Order: sequence, then structure tokens, then C-alpha cells
Amino acid sequence: MKTLVMIFAITLITAASATAQYDEKHRPQIHFSPPAMWMNDPNGMVYHNGEYHLFYQYYPKDTVWGPMHWGHAISRDLVRWQNMPIAIEPDKLGYIFSGSAVADKNNSAGFKNSSNTPLVAMFTYHDPDGEKAGRSDFQYQGIAFSNDSGRTWTKFDKNPVISNAEKVRDFRDPKVIWHEPTKRWIVSLAVGNHIRFYESPDMKNWTLTGRFGGKGVGAQTGVWECPDLFPLKIEGTNETKWVLLVSINPGGPNGGSATQYFVGSFDGKAFRSDAPPERINWLDHGRDNYAGVTWDNIPNGRRIFLGWMSNWDYAQKVPTAPWRSSMTLPRDLALRKTSKGISVVQKFSLETAALQGAEFFKLKNKTADGKLLLGNAGQPMAEITIEIDLAKSSSSEFGIEAANSKGEKMIVGFDAAAKRFFTDRTNSGDSSFSKDFIKGRHYSPRLNVSSTVKLHLIFDTASVELIADDGTVAMTDTFFPSETLNDFSFFANGGNARLVSARGWKLRSIWR
Repeated sequence: MKTLVMIFAITLITAASATAQYDEKHRPQIHFSPPAMWMNDPNGMVYHNGEYHLFYQYYPKDTVWGPMHWGHAISRDLVRWQNMPIAIEPDKLGYIFSGSAVADKNNSAGFKNSSNTPLVAMFTYHDPDGEKAGRSDFQYQGIAFSNDSGRTWTKFDKNPVISNAEKVRDFRDPKVIWHEPTKRWIVSLAVGNHIRFYESPDMKNWTLTGRFGGKGVGAQTGVWECPDLFPLKIEGTNETKWVLLVSINPGGPNGGSATQYFVGSFDGKAFRSDAPPERINWLDHGRDNYAGVTWDNIPNGRRIFLGWMSNWDYAQKVPTAPWRSSMTLPRDLALRKTSKGISVVQKFSLETAALQGAEFFKLKNKTADGKLLLGNAGQPMAEITIEIDLAKSSSSEFGIEAANSKGEKMIVGFDAAAKRFFTDRTNSGDSSFSKDFIKGRHYSPRLNVSSTVKLHLIFDTASVELIADDGTVAMTDTFFPSETLNDFSFFANGGNARLVSARGWKLRSIWR
């Protein structure tokens, strides 16, 4: 039976790959997207034997959400991806919702049957029949294992390993980590409006140890999802803090779904936030970065993040075919002491530098008043860095505009008066598919900016990612122009702007 399932899965993925040319309209060229059909949350991300495994929520029969499987891709450089057969499929216990994967180096679960270190995945079973019948206990947790570096998976024959005894409707998205001080596996589980923590010696038998969240803690306007718990050192110190990522839908800072984070301590039992409970910290202030988590088992203490580049407000309606959705570029996370306390900061992972091609503009110590043409990249993929000297600038706002001959444009900039970054896709192309897609500008919070402002932007066919102010701000937005946005300009409105430096590079497609 298992052989037949694998044959079917390989047939599906081969058929999808055969139809996907990766040159369709709006198809990302530097971001991962599935060969065909529906994709949402990244999950099960683990580094093992030199390979970055990306599993993701996948429905292989349609471009809208359906019975969830785990899709699978691997990479050796975090940039170029090889599509693999479907990893885990639904069964009589239900659909396969989000979860995580770890390398069980000590064989604590007892699944090892060769010289290879087994991978163990933990995921949420979602029972659609139980949901339709009106039950509340239709979500529970199961595990599966692989002894061939993630190529094939076998489900544990005694699933579920965490039952839903309290009959909570939203009981999902387990993120497993190894906690060295207590020599225990820890799982963070999203339960309605809070996170629960369980411990286990073997990933088969779990004990509830603590809870975090609930009314009055962080953003509470939607359901909590996709937690991730990990330690990070504070930059420039030997002090370590714990970070808890929690996605929420709806309730994002600019509408729809988004990801918040908490910084605090974890003793192996429970997480405690250092900030007042009402404080909300957003990981990304754009509209299109959700359900992101980090890779497990990355060498050298790096913490690399990847998000789903969409928003549940319109994810199932965006004008793409034969696929829907893509992932963000990988980002390295760090902690930094700021005026607002200890904050998560981000940068595009070093590996993305391999995408750089020819430089298409370079400026130094240039004053701009109005619009300054930077050049035509000849393609939609471009990387741009800008540094502005605020002390020598008088403009009310400035930034980058990507445009085409149809008058469509995507704008990313800085509002100097309000001291906040913004993105504006109002005139970026097709928005007819959803009334929720265009809702004016998207803003970051007000910042305590220094004498200079820095923007690092990466454009793809239908998206832009901004990391600004040395990593304290991130904004991610998608857009759907009728033709390529490849004419780049710098604008300074209401005065002039002093460019300390500005550089732009063409980027290479990961599929060519």
C-alpha cells in the first residue's frame, strides 16, 4: 500500500512539474513557489545532511485550499530549490496540517533502522468528518519518521500522540525543539488564543508543562497559529533571550493575517515575556508575510526564517495560475537592544547574495529633487540599497518607484514627517479579484530614526520585500501588474533628498 501511495505522489508531482515552466505571468523568479496548485504555510523546516528541507501546506488538486498534504522541496544553498514528491498525505485520521520536523540525533524516539539519523515530523491531524459533525475535538497531533533523509515518511502506528481531551476547536501547529538543559523535547502548540508547552523524552509521550497568552496578552483579534520558540543571543553581548513567534488571523497591523513576537525567558516548562502583556511587536508590517517559522538544526547558531508570502484576506483569489502562493526570501533573525527594548531584527540571509547579477546603477553623494531615473533593469527582479542623509534632506517623503509603460507602479518609501516607512500598491496593477487587496498605504510604526535612513529592497515579478533601518523594520507586499515593473526611479517629494549612496543589481532567476 505504501508503495502505491508513493507512486501516486511521484506521479502528481511529476505531472505538476511538467506543466510548470516557471515563466507564467506573475510567476516568482527568485522566491520559492510550488510547481502547481495551492500552497500555504511553510512547515517541517529542518537542515539535515547539507540540505535545507522546506515542507509546506499543499493541496495538489486545486489552486484553492483543500485537504492538506505536506509538499516538499530541498535546497543546498537556500536559494535554488528542487521539487520533491509529496511527503505526507491525509489518512483516516484526517488532513495533515502544519507542524515541524527535527533530526533525532540520539534516536530518542526509537525509529532508527540504519546508520542514518532519523527525521521526525510532528503535525496536526484535522478530522473533517468530526468538524462537520459539530464536534470540537477534531484536531490532534501525530508524528511520522524518515530514515532516508526525508525522501519517504512512515506515520507512527499509535497516532495521535497528543489527543484533544479538552475538546478545543483550534488545537494545532506543533513546533518541536530539543531543550538541552532538561534533555527533553519541547513542543509549542497553538490553542485558541494562547500557546501551550509540552515536554517529552521520546516525542511519543507528552506532558503539559505551561501556557502563555490568553486575553490581554499581545494581539488577540484573531486565532493564534504557527508558534515557534527559540533562543537568540543579544547582539554585542553573551546574554541569551528566548523568542516566541505567534501568527494571528485576522488582526495584522495593516489588515488580515500577520506574525507577532514576544521576547522573554523559557525554563523548559513555560515561557515568560519581558514586556508588558499589552505590548504588540510585529515581525513584518507589510500585508504579505504570514505563518513564518525558522529552520531547525541550522549550524553556527543561525536562526533563519521563512514566511508564506500572502494574506488570508485574498490568498485564494490572487490572479495566478497554475499555482497559488510563494514564500518570502530567507531572513536571518537576531536580537538587539533598542529604544523600545530588546527587539527582533532581520536581514536577508547571506545566501541571497548569490542571486546578484550585473549592477544597473550606482550613485554616490547625489542630491535628488523630484524624480531621479535610476534605470531599466530589463526584468522585474532587482535588489536596491539606498542610504539617505536626513540632516541634508528637506523632502517630506522619498523612496523607490518601480513602474512600467502602462503607468502601473509599486512604491516603497519613507515618510520623513511621520518618521515611518510605507509601501503603496494602489496603482500597481490588477486588484479586481478582491476588495480587500487595496486598502491605501501600508505603514510601519513611528521610528526613532538616526541621522541616516537605510532601505534594502528586493523586487520579484509580483512582490517586494523591504528591510530598513538596519533590520528594525520589515515590510512585504505582493502586486500583480499587467506587464513587468522594471523602470526604477528614486523620488523626493516636497523638497530634496541627499543620497549618500544608491546601488541596484539585476537578479538571476532560480529556475533558469
